[in-house]
Amino acid sequence: MRAALSSPPVFGPPHTRTTIATQGKVNGGRVKGSRSSRRHAAGALAVAASVCVWSLSDTPGGPGGGALAERFGFDAEPLGPADRPGERRVRQVAPAYAGVDAWASSAGAAVALFDADGAVTSDDVCLVDPRRDTVTVSPAPGTVERYPSFTLAAPRLLPYEVPTGCMPADLNQDGWQDLVVYYWGRSPSLFVRLPKAALSAGAYEHRELTAVPEVWSTSAATMGDYDGDGRLDLIFGNYFPDGARVFDPAGRQDDLVMPGSMASARDGGAERLFLGDGTGGFTEVSGAFAPVSTTGWTMALGTQDLDGDGRPDLYIADDAGPDKLLMNVSAPGRVAFREVKGARRAGTPGSRVLGGDSYKGMGVAFGDLNRDRVPDILVGNGADQGNFAFVSTRGQLPYDDRAEELGLSRTGWSWDVKTADFDNDGGDEIVHATGFLPGAADRRPQWQEAAMANDLLVRRPGLWPRLAPGDDLWGHTGRTGRTGGTATSLFTKDPGGHYVDVAAKAGMTTDAAGRALAVGDVDDDGRLDFALANQWGRSAFFRNTGTTAPFVGLRLRLSAGGCRKPPIRAATTRPAIGAAATLTLPDGTTSTRQLYPAGGHGGVSAPELLFGLGGAGRVKNLSSRMSLPVTVKWRDACGVPRTTSTSITPGWHKVLLTGDGRAVEMT
Repeated sequence: MRAALSSPPVFGPPHTRTTIATQGKVNGGRVKGSRSSRRHAAGALAVAASVCVWSLSDTPGGPGGGALAERFGFDAEPLGPADRPGERRVRQVAPAYAGVDAWASSAGAAVALFDADGAVTSDDVCLVDPRRDTVTVSPAPGTVERYPSFTLAAPRLLPYEVPTGCMPADLNQDGWQDLVVYYWGRSPSLFVRLPKAALSAGAYEHRELTAVPEVWSTSAATMGDYDGDGRLDLIFGNYFPDGARVFDPAGRQDDLVMPGSMASARDGGAERLFLGDGTGGFTEVSGAFAPVSTTGWTMALGTQDLDGDGRPDLYIADDAGPDKLLMNVSAPGRVAFREVKGARRAGTPGSRVLGGDSYKGMGVAFGDLNRDRVPDILVGNGADQGNFAFVSTRGQLPYDDRAEELGLSRTGWSWDVKTADFDNDGGDEIVHATGFLPGAADRRPQWQEAAMANDLLVRRPGLWPRLAPGDDLWGHTGRTGRTGGTATSLFTKDPGGHYVDVAAKAGMTTDAAGRALAVGDVDDDGRLDFALANQWGRSAFFRNTGTTAPFVGLRLRLSAGGCRKPPIRAATTRPAIGAAATLTLPDGTTSTRQLYPAGGHGGVSAPELLFGLGGAGRVKNLSSRMSLPVTVKWRDACGVPRTTSTSITPGWHKVLLTGDGRAVEMT
């Protein structure tokens, strides 16, 4: 599959496409065969591809890993309060959803890693816990307890609003991380940090995002400078149609529906884009995505500069309908996006074409899988349909989906997905939060049958099979090829370029259903840790205890204050959201990372970039004093594109990107 872009920019050397044989021996999901067998199979492939493409092993990157797993180790620590006797596992819902209340209650857990006290290191957690519908800020487990944990609550406007996400962001550019909390049942709230207040609930001032609160069902949020004016903007993805009072047990709305199709639904909530003014104020841009229809049932959003033009592009992962890739063609004062769709090739199932898929998009992340310096797109899908790995070709856009070939397709029901170098070998691992509704009785057949009904019937919640306590839908007992007790998948690449899931052997076990992930080095030891938000169970924090290697870590910062304004204080800085850093190793290879920590489904990672240096044979005789060239690109507070090059030694560094285009190391 190739996505059609006119005059695509070239970023690196030509890419050699891997060809999969169609006859021969299947070994671990990879097919071996001779050239002649491939020639004889070519004719059959065009006819049979659509029916036999899934005949490979159900879990080609299946559990195991052997020696690969030895590099990884995690100590799991509890995050959030323990379960109480009789803890609820379902919410009260509107009468129309009474028979599918477990489905309507299946989302809401979220987590973020951020810096709450101005120390730059992201060693604080914002956890959204659906068991009690709380938004809690606390020190990360295992770090110094600098303050008691506390909860944030917006003034309750309606009796049926529940929090579903927490996104840290410096909304007013004062150098302190504020919190954007979003919900099912109301429009988002802004909790603005008061710099002089002791860290507690009282240190945050509540503000409404919209002038008049509205009823939304927000499942995802992301941020970036979308119009290029140097100020942070916000995008929200909504699930149920606007105005739906899903959790109002007294609400009798005749128009409450399920998705109007299980493959092409366009009757969900609208995406919303708000431009920031740099002082904490935001204005919604009406028709920001026009003429693209953005009323899918959105579960995840991803921001990344895919074509290298300095403008963040947007990936929208929709449940029950095609995902959308929107290329940013905005300018200061004018917001515009252009949709990119894939072209189906022989051998490509129509359901795996970018922009035309019929899958259940739940999460999205970015990483350079083929090392061509172009970000690739990883999408986690639900319902055991298989994930996507849209990999760039020939060092440029567009993309081919190579998830099956790489072993990344099968995780069961996937939600949030993140890429990170957990062993500092220079290549990213891929971690998924997985599991839908864990139980003892597998009810997938009934729901799969209902999902294949006529669209006029599918959208009526009263016609769906009722779920009783103990029923399983793609939970741990129902995940094909996987064992219970592992709510995550951790894929690492083997020497042959195939990905293997090593989660269980690496100590990443929990008996809950995962939803959101946040990655960051909370203790500054050069090993990336992560938090996992679980649905209807205690969440977990996974401290990285595995094999480590040298690394370069960058915490890129901008001075607090706006365009042409003096810094608030010399030492007060904010994350340089949207900056990109390219590191060059002694052997000439390069690696590029972009600073977009908020994306996917409910998970916000620390605003930092880590480059592992320990890949086999890549760096020899590396010392802590060796300087490595790094090039940084960013937009300053006035929206002016800047580029600078400097040298940096292994270890963590705080780097200030100045208004005159320099990179200055901070002490």
